Amino acid sequence: MGAVKVGIVGGTGYTGVELLRLLLAHPDVELRAITSRKEAGLAVSDMYSSLRGHTELRFTTPDEAPLRECDVVFFATPHGVAMQQARDLLSAGVRIVDLAADFRLRDTATFERWYGVPHACPDILREAVYGLPELNREAIRGARVVGNPGCYPTTVQIGFAPLLRRGLVDPAHLIASCASGVSGAGRKAEIGYLFSEDSDNFRAYGVKGHRHGPEIEQELRRLSGLDDADASLRCVFLPHLVPMIRGMHSSLFARLNDAGQAADLQALYEDFYAGEPFVDVMPAGSAPETRSVRGANLLRVAVHRPQPDTVAVLVVQDNLTKGASGQAVQNMNLMLGLPETAGLRGIALMP
Repeated sequence: MGAVKVGIVGGTGYTGVELLRLLLAHPDVELRAITSRKEAGLAVSDMYSSLRGHTELRFTTPDEAPLRECDVVFFATPHGVAMQQARDLLSAGVRIVDLAADFRLRDTATFERWYGVPHACPDILREAVYGLPELNREAIRGARVVGNPGCYPTTVQIGFAPLLRRGLVDPAHLIASCASGVSGAGRKAEIGYLFSEDSDNFRAYGVKGHRHGPEIEQELRRLSGLDDADASLRCVFLPHLVPMIRGMHSSLFARLNDAGQAADLQALYEDFYAGEPFVDVMPAGSAPETRSVRGANLLRVAVHRPQPDTVAVLVVQDNLTKGASGQAVQNMNLMLGLPETAGLRGIALMP
């Protein structure tokens, strides 16, 4: 096929510029439009000097952008935007990858409770595919609409999937203690995300409940073969903010049943993710570091057994790449029949 025509809605945030970084280097992509109502007319390279010499694009308003002429449109927007524009784009044959939550949660009542707005297109939500390629690859290939997973849910699902698929742990007692760099909160000016508030600091947030919690439990139930409303699976999810720009570390814990205690967990993980280009199961005894995945579309996973009946899984990723924009490009590749790894083979940046 010829070059894939791509548009980005809402390109001024961190996931937007990460999409630009990846798509401008993609061998099969022609970037046609990037939108921003506030910054319309501004050269993209004037906002992000890292892109000087790589693009002549300027921001345009969504009404002026040739989005209906694109093969695929990414929404790097706040929650609630993609569902307002999805029907029009789909009628023009455009495929959609939404990096927000509009097409993640299957139950509209759950979506409305956590995001505070009614869902604008429940019929499109019913056909949307949850976009975690390692666990849902074949459905993504045929999708018109993909809901890109949240960053935290990506690490939690990849970490727990082998155990839940094999039925080796008690699904009622799952714990996910996760930490993210500040870019996970988005590009905004709020007191809680100022340098002087977050530097030399470590804190939990969303302790009473976080909107990624329902997404995590929804997909872990699916992995376990349970109905969406089955309360026999529960995951305690607690996010933390760490004083770094990008990176995510998830420490996952579960209670092994008799079969789990008898299993070779290292071999289980190596076999489960064998051949996966973006999941690295590390040698036994390893402790993965966030800097080892900075800027790469990659998760590193290490499995430990600190007690005979307890498993601990450590997962790291770059929250802006595999946790957001890189995964979105991976989904685009699958949807359009391109090599899944196209544009995503970049090596992590160290130090």
